[in-house]
Amino acid sequence: MADAKVIPFGEDRPRGPGDRSARRRTGRRRSTDTGGATGAGGAAGSGGPGGPDPGEPPLSAVPDGSGDGSGGAADPPAAPRGHGPDGWERRLAHGLAFLRRRVTGEYEVDEFGYDADLTEHVLMSALRPVYEKYFRVEVRGIENIPDEGGALVVCNHSGTLPLDGLMLQVAVHDNHPAGRNLRLLAADLVFMLPVVNELARKAGHTLACAEDAERLLERGEVVGVMPEGFKGIGKPFSERYKLQRFGRGGFVSTALRAGAPIVPCSIVGAEEIYPMVGNARTVARLLGLPYFPLTPTFPWLGPLGAVPLPTKWTIQFGEPIPTDGYAPEAVEDPMLMFNLTDQVRETIQHTLYKLLVERRSVFF
Repeated sequence: MADAKVIPFGEDRPRGPGDRSARRRTGRRRSTDTGGATGAGGAAGSGGPGGPDPGEPPLSAVPDGSGDGSGGAADPPAAPRGHGPDGWERRLAHGLAFLRRRVTGEYEVDEFGYDADLTEHVLMSALRPVYEKYFRVEVRGIENIPDEGGALVVCNHSGTLPLDGLMLQVAVHDNHPAGRNLRLLAADLVFMLPVVNELARKAGHTLACAEDAERLLERGEVVGVMPEGFKGIGKPFSERYKLQRFGRGGFVSTALRAGAPIVPCSIVGAEEIYPMVGNARTVARLLGLPYFPLTPTFPWLGPLGAVPLPTKWTIQFGEPIPTDGYAPEAVEDPMLMFNLTDQVRETIQHTLYKLLVERRSVFF
């Protein structure tokens, strides 16, 4: 079995609005508009045995990145969404093509372990039903994330388990007009857990440290950070939608060094999926966890108590706060750090209150 190709930072080909977004507009989104079914596989080539659906452009006309001059393999094709009698045949063909790439090693993994092919055709496909059908996420202001270049998305954190980060990743992946991916910064605990560690790396997550975040921003990636950390997801239900401390503003200095805009983001709906009414601190210390949640259903109902409540979510991206106009020495100004951190925090908090006022119900 061949090894996957590793892409050094310096050889990573440029990504822009004309790359994967063209495929999504002619593939996934077109079939979504016509009532197509979701597929889980991806293909390299000209489509499945059944051929393209009527009214769709031939797959050979879809850009595949082979002419970008980078010399690397093309981006993984968008997951197919066929419909009609031959839709399952196309999905099967795409799935077989995906398996072939995994066996032959014809896929790319960057220096952080991000596997775009696996994320596009497996992880996103697994998360999408939860995002669309279970939490029924509504996304607003996605255009505030720039079409190209680095950007730092700063978001509130809640929900006892970090499902909000995963739903945020799907929101950017599926809704941004330029087809951008969100690279989340995760806590050390994520990379200490078996299985979770590998999946997080392959999904594009990396350690929540200034060095990794700055490298990703300079590379032109969209980076997501939740400064509340465990204080946010582990707070009691009585403090829902009240932002916790944002640390010392490390995310601001990272954005300033990279000259990347800061995009405030507010999520409503995640607080109620696991109402945390208590914290078994002794159990948490024994297990080496920051907290051990007690909810109305967990641990009383066993594994069934781990099923989240089907709340209705809203994710709103605010207007970006530019940082490229500051002098290089601005990162050493503690007052500037405090002011920008407070501005981002207040923007997120105000938006949360606004969304809560507009919300009709927790579940509808």
